Amino acid sequence: MTRSLRALALLTVGAAGAVALTGCGGGSGGEAEGTIDYWLWDANQLPAYKQCAEDFHKENPDITVKITQTAWDDYWSKLTNAMAAGTAPDVFTDHLSKYADFVNTKQLLEIDTSDVDLSQYAEGLADLWVGQDGKQYGLPKDWDTIAVFYNKAMAEEAGITPEQMSALTWNPEDGGTYEQVIARLTVDKNGVRGDEPGFDKSNVAVYGLGLNASGAGMGQTEWSYLTGTTGWTHTDDNPWGTHYNYDDPRFQDAIAWWASLVEKGYMPRLETVVGGSMADNYGASKTAMTTDGSWMVGQYTGYDGIETGIVPTPVGPSGKNASMFNGLADGIWAGTDDKEAATKWVSYLASTACQDVVGEMAVVFPAITSSTEKAKAAFAEKGVDIAPFTDHVANGTTFLFPITDHAAKIAGIMEPAMDALLTGQAEPDSLTGANEQVNALFE
Repeated sequence: MTRSLRALALLTVGAAGAVALTGCGGGSGGEAEGTIDYWLWDANQLPAYKQCAEDFHKENPDITVKITQTAWDDYWSKLTNAMAAGTAPDVFTDHLSKYADFVNTKQLLEIDTSDVDLSQYAEGLADLWVGQDGKQYGLPKDWDTIAVFYNKAMAEEAGITPEQMSALTWNPEDGGTYEQVIARLTVDKNGVRGDEPGFDKSNVAVYGLGLNASGAGMGQTEWSYLTGTTGWTHTDDNPWGTHYNYDDPRFQDAIAWWASLVEKGYMPRLETVVGGSMADNYGASKTAMTTDGSWMVGQYTGYDGIETGIVPTPVGPSGKNASMFNGLADGIWAGTDDKEAATKWVSYLASTACQDVVGEMAVVFPAITSSTEKAKAAFAEKGVDIAPFTDHVANGTTFLFPITDHAAKIAGIMEPAMDALLTGQAEPDSLTGANEQVNALFE
């Protein structure tokens, strides 16, 4: 999933019953024969995959899986450096924004799906990992959508009912009831709310809406749930579009409204959140509401002293709400010394044997439909209603994470452009120039 993940400590674990032999796996740097290195970034999922590794080893006693977890911010630089040095892991968790570049630089192996039932996965997930050459470069592990997390006590104190929270509406002209709620939940250090006379936007104690980043060109958790209700799309086709649409007035109007929340004092300034965690700011009661991914459910509902509600993203001009639909997969590094063992591990990760374990731990939504049902039951046992996430899929209000070539270069163009807009250093129409730079990459 990934998504906008938070900085977490590096942690490495080995499966129980490790077998010490001679030889090495692809990225093991001298590890024992039969050892498969597997990298992932989400610490919340680490216990589930540790269990999968142990179960896999019991079925395949000649193969040991060594798991390394590295925070998102460091994961990709560490991975690309390891690829360049020839020490990358045999198998790693891949992201839709990254894999096209890995395919183009020949860092991924095609995965044989002749013995895999691709229909068992949520509709469309497996297709996302088919390259432009028609080859499968990943097997789905999970999927995610976006919803609104909010502090129930703060909403009640503001006089906002659960019914109002569950029926938010939005438009780029006045923000609809969504902006009204955001303003009402914002409180300055004198106790004055954002919709009351005398509100001091320069001295805010609690922001109505949290901010993680400017969203660069994707805006997965930040703003895509808004632009997705206007009829706007990131590209001319998906997957493998060749033209971006950041010059579209519908996009620029939506972003202009979103950025205006900072100027109004309803959302924190970008420079104050860089390097921080939106979720932890919420946990510290510095924000009353955030928009975030389903992979963050455990964190938002786990803060002591805070009762968190989860509601759908607001209904926009289309008459529906919207969410980006993203899915992660596991891929095999082209430099692995043990393709057979790596393939076995990837196939196991993509099977019900592992995905049922992931589902039952109630952290994310597994790619396999039946395993997702186990996740629903596990979340329900914890008293967490995940319908605001799953309803997006059931109601057909999702749109795919945009997959194109040049993802890293596009991010390099769009991130400073979006940052400048969010910090008031540029106007929305400046995104037209950034769009021209992006599209020039495809010429």
